[in-house]
Amino acid sequence: MIQRIRLATCLLSATLLAGSPLSRGAAAEPEPVRIAYVGDRSHTAWLGVSQGLEEANLQGRFLGKSYELDVVDPAGAAGADLSPFIAVVVAADAAVLTALAEAHPRLPVFNVSVEDDGLRAACIPSLLHVLPSAVMKRDAVSQWQVMNPRAKVAAAAWHPHFEKFAARDLNKRFRAAFDRPMDDYAWAGWAAVKMTTDMVVRTDVTTGAELLDHLRTRLAFDGQKGADMSFRPTGQLRQPLLIVDENGGLLGEAPVRGVAPSDTALDSLGMIECNK
Repeated sequence: MIQRIRLATCLLSATLLAGSPLSRGAAAEPEPVRIAYVGDRSHTAWLGVSQGLEEANLQGRFLGKSYELDVVDPAGAAGADLSPFIAVVVAADAAVLTALAEAHPRLPVFNVSVEDDGLRAACIPSLLHVLPSAVMKRDAVSQWQVMNPRAKVAAAAWHPHFEKFAARDLNKRFRAAFDRPMDDYAWAGWAAVKMTTDMVVRTDVTTGAELLDHLRTRLAFDGQKGADMSFRPTGQLRQPLLIVDENGGLLGEAPVRGVAPSDTALDSLGMIECNK
């Protein structure tokens, strides 16, 4: 079952428009670009996806693009007709992700909910992992503990008190829209939509196959983390992680300077090659 969602307008910060090329004036009525969300709307990834769509449509009014979001029931997603969509964002379990990606090999299928290392090792061509893997988090903690041996820490994709690289503005917009902090899943949902809509604007891709190729070969995505992030052959997004203490306080970032090699720092977190 596919359900069209009309997103309510969020109160976004006016700073979203500052310094952007949005002063060019409104373009002609655009053909909508359609993105599917597979998952439960109670999942915080849904909030991030909603945020990303709202921001994309705000910019799209000035850049000649518009975006629509449809919700697809996970139970029947693998057999659904997903040809109208340019990308699918999935907040469901590993079985749903695998079935979807194998059923739709020419459509970007974004994983925003599962850390399973086995999914990365399988290297399914259409499956793109925005959420960091479990081994990426372990590697980040290990690097931190080289410099801080007694530290009891964890690694995260995102933190609501992260402020660098315009992260503070993203956190403020999210809290203003949903009255709650942005977590890892919400960031991953937002990032999946953001990299999709940015690539649509930059390259004018019109099909899922074109978008998948561009995402795998031409992506340089900041994601408010201050690094050019791209996808590995495993489908995993290379990305910095945030180090938090046992009380949830933000301590720092990984790769850890002085521990990770400077020339391949992002690839010091997690597996690099396919397990084939």
